[in-house]
Amino acid sequence: MNHQPNLKDKWCASLRYGAVMAVFVMVFQFISAPVMASQSQSFEAWRAELRTEALSKGISDSVFDTAFSGVQPIERVIELDRRQPEFTMTLETYLSKVVSGTRVKKARQKLAEHKQILAEVSEKFGVQPRFIVALWGIETNFGQHTGGFSVIAALATLAYDGRRSAYFRGELLNALQIIQEGHITAAAMKGSWAGAMGQSQFMPSSFLNYAFDYDQDGKRDIWSTRKDVFASIANYLSSVGWRDDITWGREVSVPDTLQGKALSDKKTVKRLSDWQKLGVRRADGGVLPKRDLNARLVVPDRGKGRAFLAYANYDNILKWNRSNFFAIAVGNLADQIDAFE
Repeated sequence: MNHQPNLKDKWCASLRYGAVMAVFVMVFQFISAPVMASQSQSFEAWRAELRTEALSKGISDSVFDTAFSGVQPIERVIELDRRQPEFTMTLETYLSKVVSGTRVKKARQKLAEHKQILAEVSEKFGVQPRFIVALWGIETNFGQHTGGFSVIAALATLAYDGRRSAYFRGELLNALQIIQEGHITAAAMKGSWAGAMGQSQFMPSSFLNYAFDYDQDGKRDIWSTRKDVFASIANYLSSVGWRDDITWGREVSVPDTLQGKALSDKKTVKRLSDWQKLGVRRADGGVLPKRDLNARLVVPDRGKGRAFLAYANYDNILKWNRSNFFAIAVGNLADQIDAFE
């Protein structure tokens, strides 16, 4: 289950909060005609229909009316949705930006700062602290960049736009449910242009499924309560099958004879001993671990460049975000945190 709209949406969120927002956040001159002027239904009529549906699903009229007070389609949201760039960055460049020396240093500081609560959360959910911190750091730079859009307005814009209206309409109703349950007010519900919220950047559906009230104050607060943030990240990973007895994978060297096959057969799973027989070695040339785990070969730069043997937890990271670059970055940052631990 993914908590992002699609791969492109999540790429943009990761890029923006991974210190490369300059790739697509540019200043444009808005055209005088409204972006969605071609809509056959007015926004007011659409909102009235949504209100009827929301109330039928248990949302109170006061919650709906307060949440939608003053809400109009946001042209900037449509612009960002439609102007997402083609992703051409190499893994090397991506890692240099997303797993920078500054971020590694800060990740280690955050691990030390929150050592006790991270240990508690790790024990409860079975997720190593370094992976919790790595996801937190890459998603929002440790809670610093969570997005400044009204989630209700952003989701309403995308739901009204029509291109993926069913998906975003569902997420909008989920967001209203979160407000209805009292976890946050509509005014305080801020996030990315695509509706990803809080320090963990959960979409509303993921919030309802995985956000966790660790401090037991009655609110699942992924915006400002660190205990809830860490527990929510760990609960997500635990729920999709995370194993705390293994890591995510490792970088390896691959013989030339295997490169082409790896590219054409990306999902072949073999035991480490079998990869060893095929000539795969650790990145430094050493033999692979003796523990005979299942792994598949990942060569993310279109079958060229750096190669990795990915374990089961790598696929669990992909459930969070379907990007190989993102998953490798999380694993890479976690490894560098682990070296500090």
